[in-house]
Amino acid sequence: MLAVAAVVKRTFKYRCYPTDAQAGELARTFGCVRKVYNLALAARTEAWTARQESIGYNATSAMLTAWKKTEDLAFLNDVSCVPLQQTLRHLQSAFTNFFAKRAAYPRFKSKKKSRRSAEYTASAFRYRDGQLTLAKMTEPLDIVWSRPLPEGSTPSTVTVSQDPAGRWFVFLLCDIACKPLPVTAAAVGVDLGLDSLVTLSTGEKIANPRHERADRDRLARAQRQLARNEKGSNNRAKARSRVARIHARIVDRRHDLLHKLTTRLVHENQVMVLEDLAVRNLIANHTLARAISDAGWRQLRTLLEYKADGCGRNLIIVDRWFPSSKMCSACGAVAASMPLQIRNWACGCGVVHDRDVNAARNLLAAGLAVSACGAGVRPQREPSRTGRSAMKQETPGATPGIPRLRPGEDVKKAPGGCRGGSAASW
Repeated sequence: MLAVAAVVKRTFKYRCYPTDAQAGELARTFGCVRKVYNLALAARTEAWTARQESIGYNATSAMLTAWKKTEDLAFLNDVSCVPLQQTLRHLQSAFTNFFAKRAAYPRFKSKKKSRRSAEYTASAFRYRDGQLTLAKMTEPLDIVWSRPLPEGSTPSTVTVSQDPAGRWFVFLLCDIACKPLPVTAAAVGVDLGLDSLVTLSTGEKIANPRHERADRDRLARAQRQLARNEKGSNNRAKARSRVARIHARIVDRRHDLLHKLTTRLVHENQVMVLEDLAVRNLIANHTLARAISDAGWRQLRTLLEYKADGCGRNLIIVDRWFPSSKMCSACGAVAASMPLQIRNWACGCGVVHDRDVNAARNLLAAGLAVSACGAGVRPQREPSRTGRSAMKQETPGATPGIPRLRPGEDVKKAPGGCRGGSAASW
Protein backbone atom coordinates (compact mmCIF):
# COMPACT_ATOMS: atom_id res chain seq x y z
CA MET A 1 0.00 0.00 0.00
CA LEU A 2 1.39 3.38 -0.98
CA ALA A 3 1.73 5.99 1.74
CA VAL A 4 -0.51 9.03 1.31
CA ALA A 5 1.24 12.38 1.67
CA ALA A 6 -0.43 14.65 4.23
CA VAL A 7 -0.56 18.40 3.71
CA VAL A 8 0.90 20.17 6.74
CA LYS A 9 2.08 23.68 7.54
CA ARG A 10 5.81 24.17 7.98
CA THR A 11 7.85 27.29 8.64
CA PHE A 12 11.19 27.75 6.89
CA LYS A 13 13.68 30.10 8.51
CA TYR A 14 16.34 31.98 6.54
CA ARG A 15 18.91 34.62 7.29
CA CYS A 16 18.49 37.89 5.39
CA TYR A 17 20.55 41.05 4.93
CA PRO A 18 18.31 44.08 4.26
CA THR A 19 19.75 47.27 2.84
CA ASP A 20 19.87 50.41 4.98
CA ALA A 21 16.62 51.64 3.44
CA GLN A 22 14.91 48.27 3.98
CA ALA A 23 16.22 48.05 7.55
CA GLY A 24 14.83 51.52 8.25
CA GLU A 25 11.44 50.56 6.82
CA LEU A 26 11.36 47.37 8.89
CA ALA A 27 12.40 49.24 12.04
CA ARG A 28 9.54 51.71 11.54
CA THR A 29 7.16 48.80 10.99
CA PHE A 30 8.32 47.12 14.21
CA GLY A 31 7.70 50.33 16.13
CA CYS A 32 4.23 50.83 14.64
CA VAL A 33 3.31 47.20 15.34
CA ARG A 34 4.35 47.62 18.96
CA LYS A 35 2.45 50.92 19.25
CA VAL A 36 -0.79 49.51 17.83
CA TYR A 37 -0.59 46.43 20.03
CA ASN A 38 -0.13 48.54 23.17
CA LEU A 39 -2.92 50.95 22.21
CA ALA A 40 -5.35 48.12 21.55
CA LEU A 41 -4.40 46.34 24.77
CA ALA A 42 -4.87 49.55 26.76
CA ALA A 43 -8.26 50.17 25.11
CA ARG A 44 -9.50 46.66 25.82
CA THR A 45 -8.26 46.76 29.40
CA GLU A 46 -9.82 50.16 30.08
CA ALA A 47 -13.16 49.18 28.52
CA TRP A 48 -13.44 46.17 30.76
CA THR A 49 -12.19 47.90 33.91
CA ALA A 50 -14.36 51.00 33.55
CA ARG A 51 -17.51 49.72 31.84
CA GLN A 52 -17.32 45.90 31.97
CA GLU A 53 -17.37 46.00 28.17
CA SER A 54 -15.70 43.28 26.13
CA ILE A 55 -13.97 44.53 22.98
CA GLY A 56 -12.97 42.14 20.22
CA TYR A 57 -10.87 42.23 17.07
CA ASN A 58 -13.46 44.05 14.94
CA ALA A 59 -13.73 46.91 17.42
CA THR A 60 -9.96 47.34 17.67
CA SER A 61 -9.70 47.25 13.88
CA ALA A 62 -12.16 50.15 13.69
CA MET A 63 -10.09 51.94 16.33
CA LEU A 64 -6.99 51.50 14.18
CA THR A 65 -8.72 53.28 11.30
CA ALA A 66 -9.60 56.17 13.61
CA TRP A 67 -6.09 56.33 15.05
CA LYS A 68 -4.58 56.75 11.59
CA LYS A 69 -6.72 59.87 11.05
CA THR A 70 -5.40 61.62 14.15
CA GLU A 71 -2.46 63.98 14.01
CA ASP A 72 -0.48 62.21 16.73
CA LEU A 73 -0.73 58.79 15.09
CA ALA A 74 -0.60 59.80 11.44
CA PHE A 75 2.79 58.06 11.16
CA LEU A 76 0.94 54.72 11.16
CA ASN A 77 0.06 55.44 7.52
CA ASP A 78 3.74 55.35 6.56
CA VAL A 79 4.01 51.57 6.94
CA SER A 80 2.04 48.67 5.51
CA CYS A 81 -1.36 48.22 7.14
CA VAL A 82 -1.14 44.40 7.04
CA PRO A 83 1.34 43.95 9.94
CA LEU A 84 -0.80 46.35 12.00
CA GLN A 85 -3.90 44.26 11.39
CA GLN A 86 -1.96 41.10 12.14
CA THR A 87 -0.83 42.40 15.53
CA LEU A 88 -4.49 42.99 16.42
CA ARG A 89 -5.20 39.36 15.52
CA HIS A 90 -2.27 38.30 17.71
CA LEU A 91 -3.76 40.30 20.57
CA GLN A 92 -7.11 38.60 20.03
CA SER A 93 -5.37 35.21 20.19
CA ALA A 94 -3.63 36.27 23.40
CA PHE A 95 -6.99 37.12 25.00
CA THR A 96 -8.49 33.86 23.74
CA ASN A 97 -5.68 31.91 25.40
CA PHE A 98 -6.11 33.95 28.58
CA PHE A 99 -9.84 33.26 28.86
CA ALA A 100 -9.19 29.58 28.12
CA LYS A 101 -6.67 29.61 31.02
CA ARG A 102 -3.83 28.62 28.72
CA ALA A 103 -1.82 31.80 29.29
CA ALA A 104 -1.50 34.82 31.55
CA TYR A 105 -3.09 38.19 30.86
CA PRO A 106 -1.47 39.89 27.82
CA ARG A 107 1.34 42.30 28.65
CA PHE A 108 2.43 45.49 26.96
CA LYS A 109 5.28 45.25 24.46
CA SER A 110 8.56 46.83 25.48
CA LYS A 111 10.81 48.70 23.05
CA LYS A 112 13.95 47.11 24.52
CA LYS A 113 12.82 43.67 25.64
CA SER A 114 10.03 42.53 23.32
CA ARG A 115 10.65 40.60 20.13
CA ARG A 116 11.05 42.83 17.08
CA SER A 117 8.93 41.27 14.35
CA ALA A 118 6.25 41.98 11.76
CA GLU A 119 3.97 39.52 10.00
CA TYR A 120 2.89 39.93 6.37
CA THR A 121 0.06 38.00 4.73
CA ALA A 122 -0.16 37.19 1.02
CA SER A 123 -1.54 40.62 0.08
CA ALA A 124 1.54 42.39 1.51
CA PHE A 125 4.39 40.56 -0.21
CA ARG A 126 5.37 39.15 -3.59
CA TYR A 127 7.26 35.90 -3.96
CA ARG A 128 8.38 35.27 -7.52
CA ASP A 129 11.32 33.42 -9.04
CA GLY A 130 12.93 32.86 -5.65
CA GLN A 131 12.77 36.53 -4.69
CA LEU A 132 10.73 38.02 -1.85
CA THR A 133 9.58 41.65 -1.94
CA LEU A 134 7.64 43.12 0.97
CA ALA A 135 5.06 45.91 0.88
CA LYS A 136 6.48 49.46 0.85
CA MET A 137 9.75 48.12 -0.61
CA THR A 138 10.94 48.46 -4.18
CA GLU A 139 13.71 45.84 -4.05
CA PRO A 140 13.59 42.20 -2.92
CA LEU A 141 15.23 41.16 0.32
CA ASP A 142 18.71 39.69 0.15
CA ILE A 143 17.95 36.23 1.57
CA VAL A 144 20.46 33.44 2.05
CA TRP A 145 18.56 30.43 0.70
CA SER A 146 20.33 27.82 2.81
CA ARG A 147 17.83 25.26 1.54
CA PRO A 148 15.21 25.55 -1.21
CA LEU A 149 11.53 25.71 -0.47
CA PRO A 150 9.68 22.47 -1.27
CA GLU A 151 8.82 22.23 -4.93
CA GLY A 152 5.46 23.75 -5.75
CA SER A 153 5.00 25.42 -2.35
CA THR A 154 4.27 29.15 -2.04
CA PRO A 155 4.51 31.09 1.24
CA SER A 156 1.16 32.05 2.74
CA THR A 157 2.65 34.17 5.51
CA VAL A 158 6.01 35.93 5.86
CA THR A 159 7.42 37.08 9.20
CA VAL A 160 10.51 39.26 9.42
CA SER A 161 12.31 39.62 12.74
CA GLN A 162 15.52 40.95 14.24
CA ASP A 163 17.09 39.22 17.22
CA PRO A 164 18.93 41.00 20.09
CA ALA A 165 22.25 40.25 18.38
CA GLY A 166 21.17 42.38 15.41
CA ARG A 167 20.68 39.49 12.99
CA TRP A 168 17.75 39.59 10.54
CA PHE A 169 15.62 36.55 9.79
CA VAL A 170 12.68 35.81 7.54
CA PHE A 171 10.17 33.02 8.26
CA LEU A 172 8.11 31.58 5.39
CA LEU A 173 4.97 29.60 6.28
CA CYS A 174 4.15 27.05 3.57
CA ASP A 175 1.74 24.20 3.01
CA ILE A 176 3.79 21.15 2.05
CA ALA A 177 3.00 17.55 1.25
CA CYS A 178 4.71 15.50 3.94
CA LYS A 179 5.16 11.89 2.83
CA PRO A 180 5.63 9.33 5.64
CA LEU A 181 8.93 7.50 5.87
CA PRO A 182 9.08 3.77 5.08
CA VAL A 183 7.80 1.67 7.98
CA THR A 184 10.48 0.02 10.11
CA ALA A 185 10.30 -2.44 12.98
CA ALA A 186 12.77 -0.51 15.15
CA ALA A 187 11.64 0.95 18.48
CA VAL A 188 13.66 2.83 21.07
CA GLY A 189 13.27 4.12 24.60
CA VAL A 190 14.80 7.53 25.26
CA ASP A 191 15.93 8.58 28.73
CA LEU A 192 16.89 12.24 29.16
CA GLY A 193 19.68 13.21 31.51
CA LEU A 194 22.46 15.64 32.30
CA ASP A 195 25.63 13.54 32.31
CA SER A 196 24.42 12.07 29.03
CA LEU A 197 21.92 14.20 27.16
CA VAL A 198 20.14 11.11 25.82
CA THR A 199 20.48 7.44 26.73
CA LEU A 200 18.86 4.94 24.36
CA SER A 201 17.46 1.54 25.24
CA THR A 202 20.08 0.07 22.90
CA GLY A 203 22.74 1.13 25.40
CA GLU A 204 24.01 4.06 23.34
CA LYS A 205 24.66 7.33 25.16
CA ILE A 206 24.71 10.76 23.51
CA ALA A 207 27.06 13.10 25.34
CA ASN A 208 25.77 16.39 26.72
CA PRO A 209 27.98 19.16 25.23
CA ARG A 210 26.86 21.69 27.90
CA HIS A 211 27.02 24.62 25.49
CA GLU A 212 26.28 27.23 28.14
CA ARG A 213 29.04 25.97 30.42
CA ALA A 214 31.54 26.10 27.54
CA ASP A 215 30.88 29.82 27.02
CA ARG A 216 30.18 30.71 30.67
CA ASP A 217 33.46 32.54 31.32
CA ARG A 218 33.21 34.45 28.08
CA LEU A 219 29.62 35.39 28.86
CA ALA A 220 30.48 36.48 32.40
CA ARG A 221 33.20 38.83 31.15
CA ALA A 222 30.85 40.40 28.62
CA GLN A 223 28.15 40.87 31.25
CA ARG A 224 30.58 42.49 33.66
CA GLN A 225 31.65 44.91 30.94
CA LEU A 226 27.99 45.67 30.24
CA ALA A 227 27.33 46.40 33.92
CA ARG A 228 30.23 48.87 34.05
CA ASN A 229 29.06 50.96 31.10
CA GLU A 230 26.87 54.01 31.60
CA LYS A 231 23.20 53.51 30.76
CA GLY A 232 22.22 55.12 27.47
CA SER A 233 25.79 55.34 26.15
CA ASN A 234 27.02 53.96 22.84
CA ASN A 235 29.51 51.73 24.64
CA ARG A 236 26.67 50.15 26.61
CA ALA A 237 24.79 49.46 23.38
CA LYS A 238 27.90 47.77 21.97
CA ALA A 239 28.35 45.74 25.16
CA ARG A 240 24.71 44.66 25.09
CA SER A 241 25.14 43.49 21.51
CA ARG A 242 28.26 41.54 22.52
CA VAL A 243 26.33 39.73 25.26
CA ALA A 244 23.49 38.99 22.85
CA ARG A 245 25.88 37.48 20.30
CA ILE A 246 27.27 35.09 22.92
CA HIS A 247 23.76 34.03 23.90
CA ALA A 248 22.90 33.56 20.21
CA ARG A 249 25.96 31.35 19.74
CA ILE A 250 24.88 29.15 22.66
CA VAL A 251 21.31 28.87 21.40
CA ASP A 252 22.34 28.12 17.81
CA ARG A 253 24.68 25.31 18.85
CA ARG A 254 22.01 23.79 21.09
CA HIS A 255 19.39 23.97 18.33
CA ASP A 256 21.77 22.40 15.82
CA LEU A 257 22.48 19.43 18.10
CA LEU A 258 18.83 18.85 18.99
CA HIS A 259 17.70 19.04 15.37
CA LYS A 260 20.32 16.52 14.22
CA LEU A 261 19.58 14.18 17.14
CA THR A 262 15.80 14.21 16.73
CA THR A 263 16.04 13.80 12.95
CA ARG A 264 18.23 10.75 13.43
CA LEU A 265 15.85 9.20 15.98
CA VAL A 266 12.82 9.76 13.75
CA HIS A 267 14.50 8.31 10.66
CA GLU A 268 15.84 5.21 12.43
CA ASN A 269 12.84 4.22 14.59
CA GLN A 270 9.15 3.62 14.04
CA VAL A 271 8.30 3.96 17.74
CA MET A 272 9.98 6.28 20.23
CA VAL A 273 9.15 6.32 23.93
CA LEU A 274 9.84 9.36 26.08
CA GLU A 275 9.12 10.24 29.69
CA ASP A 276 6.72 13.08 30.51
CA LEU A 277 9.11 15.31 32.45
CA ALA A 278 7.81 18.35 34.31
CA VAL A 279 10.66 20.66 33.31
CA ARG A 280 9.05 23.71 34.88
CA ASN A 281 9.02 21.97 38.25
CA LEU A 282 12.50 20.53 37.85
CA ILE A 283 14.13 23.93 37.29
CA ALA A 284 12.78 25.04 40.66
CA ASN A 285 15.79 23.13 42.02
CA HIS A 286 18.36 25.94 41.89
CA THR A 287 21.23 23.47 42.01
CA LEU A 288 20.25 21.87 38.70
CA ALA A 289 18.21 24.64 37.06
CA ARG A 290 21.05 25.96 34.94
CA ALA A 291 22.09 22.54 33.69
CA ILE A 292 18.50 21.48 32.93
CA SER A 293 17.81 24.68 31.02
CA ASP A 294 21.01 24.22 29.02
CA ALA A 295 20.06 20.65 28.09
CA GLY A 296 16.88 21.73 26.28
CA TRP A 297 14.68 18.78 27.27
CA ARG A 298 11.42 20.54 26.44
CA GLN A 299 12.62 21.57 23.01
CA LEU A 300 13.84 18.06 22.26
CA ARG A 301 10.36 16.71 22.96
CA THR A 302 8.75 19.44 20.84
CA LEU A 303 11.01 18.62 17.89
CA LEU A 304 10.31 14.90 18.23
CA GLU A 305 6.57 15.56 18.31
CA TYR A 306 6.28 17.49 15.07
CA LYS A 307 8.88 15.43 13.21
CA ALA A 308 7.26 12.15 14.23
CA ASP A 309 3.85 13.48 13.24
CA GLY A 310 5.07 14.57 9.82
CA CYS A 311 7.03 11.37 9.10
CA GLY A 312 4.39 8.87 10.17
CA ARG A 313 6.24 7.79 13.30
CA ASN A 314 4.75 7.06 16.73
CA LEU A 315 5.93 9.02 19.76
CA ILE A 316 4.70 7.61 23.08
CA ILE A 317 4.85 9.68 26.25
CA VAL A 318 5.05 7.71 29.50
CA ASP A 319 3.71 9.15 32.74
CA ARG A 320 6.28 10.98 34.85
CA TRP A 321 5.45 8.83 37.90
CA PHE A 322 6.42 5.60 36.16
CA PRO A 323 9.39 4.19 38.18
CA SER A 324 11.68 3.76 35.20
CA SER A 325 14.95 4.33 37.10
CA LYS A 326 14.35 2.10 40.10
CA MET A 327 12.59 -0.78 38.34
CA CYS A 328 14.68 -3.75 37.27
CA SER A 329 14.27 -4.25 33.53
CA ALA A 330 15.11 -7.95 33.95
CA CYS A 331 12.79 -9.13 36.74
CA GLY A 332 10.47 -6.13 37.28
CA ALA A 333 11.30 -5.60 40.96
CA VAL A 334 11.07 -1.99 42.15
CA ALA A 335 13.73 -0.63 44.51
CA ALA A 336 12.61 1.32 47.55
CA SER A 337 14.64 4.41 46.63
CA MET A 338 17.13 5.52 44.02
CA PRO A 339 19.06 8.74 44.88
CA LEU A 340 20.50 10.73 41.99
CA GLN A 341 24.10 9.99 42.96
CA ILE A 342 23.60 6.26 42.34
CA ARG A 343 24.47 5.67 38.69
CA ASN A 344 24.87 1.86 38.85
CA TRP A 345 22.94 -0.55 41.04
CA ALA A 346 22.50 -4.28 41.50
CA CYS A 347 19.09 -5.92 41.66
CA GLY A 348 18.30 -8.85 43.92
CA CYS A 349 18.06 -11.08 40.85
CA GLY A 350 21.79 -10.57 40.30
CA VAL A 351 21.66 -8.16 37.35
CA VAL A 352 23.80 -5.02 37.57
CA HIS A 353 22.19 -2.01 35.88
CA ASP A 354 23.43 1.22 34.48
CA ARG A 355 20.80 3.61 35.82
CA ASP A 356 20.13 5.45 32.55
CA VAL A 357 20.19 2.41 30.25
CA ASN A 358 17.86 0.56 32.61
CA ALA A 359 15.46 3.51 32.63
CA ALA A 360 15.44 3.68 28.82
CA ARG A 361 14.67 -0.04 28.58
CA ASN A 362 11.83 0.25 31.08
CA LEU A 363 10.40 3.21 29.17
CA LEU A 364 10.48 1.22 25.93
CA ALA A 365 8.71 -1.75 27.52
CA ALA A 366 6.04 0.46 29.12
CA GLY A 367 5.52 2.44 25.92
CA LEU A 368 5.07 -0.66 23.77
CA ALA A 369 2.63 -2.07 26.32
CA VAL A 370 0.59 1.12 26.29
CA SER A 371 0.64 1.21 22.50
CA ALA A 372 -0.74 -2.31 22.43
CA CYS A 373 -3.29 -1.62 25.16
CA GLY A 374 -4.63 1.52 23.49
CA ALA A 375 -4.53 3.91 26.46
CA GLY A 376 -5.80 7.47 26.55
CA VAL A 377 -4.49 10.35 24.50
CA ARG A 378 -2.50 12.08 27.24
CA PRO A 379 -0.80 10.97 30.46
CA GLN A 380 -2.99 11.07 33.55
CA ARG A 381 -1.49 13.27 36.23
CA GLU A 382 -3.10 11.25 39.07
CA PRO A 383 -3.44 7.70 37.79
CA SER A 384 -4.32 6.28 41.18
CA ARG A 385 -7.61 8.21 41.22
CA THR A 386 -8.84 7.32 37.77
CA GLY A 387 -9.64 3.72 38.54
CA ARG A 388 -9.15 2.83 34.88
CA SER A 389 -6.72 0.31 33.50
CA ALA A 390 -4.97 0.74 30.18
CA MET A 391 -3.95 -2.92 30.13
CA LYS A 392 -5.37 -5.77 28.14
CA GLN A 393 -4.29 -9.36 27.79
CA GLU A 394 -1.94 -9.83 24.84
CA THR A 395 -1.76 -12.97 22.81
CA PRO A 396 1.56 -14.59 23.69
CA GLY A 397 4.18 -13.32 21.31
CA ALA A 398 2.03 -10.48 19.99
CA THR A 399 4.36 -7.85 21.41
CA PRO A 400 7.97 -9.11 21.35
CA GLY A 401 9.95 -8.55 24.50
CA ILE A 402 6.94 -7.81 26.74
CA PRO A 403 5.80 -10.68 28.97
CA ARG A 404 2.10 -11.33 29.45
CA LEU A 405 0.64 -10.47 32.86
CA ARG A 406 -0.85 -13.28 34.87
CA PRO A 407 -4.19 -12.72 36.67
CA GLY A 408 -3.62 -10.87 39.92
CA GLU A 409 -0.01 -9.92 39.11
CA ASP A 410 1.00 -6.45 40.29
CA VAL A 411 1.60 -4.16 37.32
CA LYS A 412 4.56 -2.57 39.13
CA LYS A 413 6.31 -5.92 39.01
CA ALA A 414 5.91 -6.29 35.27
CA PRO A 415 8.65 -4.85 33.06
CA GLY A 416 6.12 -3.87 30.38
CA GLY A 417 3.33 -2.95 32.78
CA CYS A 418 1.32 0.23 32.28
CA ARG A 419 -0.50 1.69 35.25
CA GLY A 420 -4.10 2.74 34.83
CA GLY A 421 -4.11 5.56 32.31
CA SER A 422 -0.58 6.51 33.25
CA ALA A 423 0.96 6.58 29.81
CA ALA A 424 -0.35 7.45 26.39
CA SER A 425 0.31 7.38 22.71
CA TRP A 426 1.08 10.87 21.46
